[in-house]
Amino acid sequence: MDETLEKVDLIRERTGLGYKEAKDLLDAHGNDVVAALVDWEQSQKAAAATAEPGWKERFQVKGEQLVDKVKELLREGNVTRIVIRKGDDVLVEIPVTWGAIGAVMAPALAAVGVVAALVSNCTIEVQRKG
Repeated sequence: MDETLEKVDLIRERTGLGYKEAKDLLDAHGNDVVAALVDWEQSQKAAAATAEPGWKERFQVKGEQLVDKVKELLREGNVTRIVIRKGDDVLVEIPVTWGAIGAVMAPALAAVGVVAALVSNCTIEVQRKG
């Protein structure tokens, strides 16, 4: 396999970016995967830190970590929506309201468990209250 393709695949796996975005990020850092990943991570943290109320945050997780991460986010209490994506595709979208935690979360977590079994890596997009 071409070395550049391997590097692009590694960046895609770690960030959830598409091929074009991963290739552009790699090119912008002189084909240095570590520099590209460090820059991407810093830009994600900066965006989260300066976000307005109701902002979104993204986490890259492996399939086996998915259910635990969603449970952790629900326990934090300031989450209003959780969206699980594979690339640009939405796999599961969970509106989180305190009144529906018990009734809605059990089936939602079951759906998250099914997704976890089917994907190796995905992105959790979290919308938080201000």
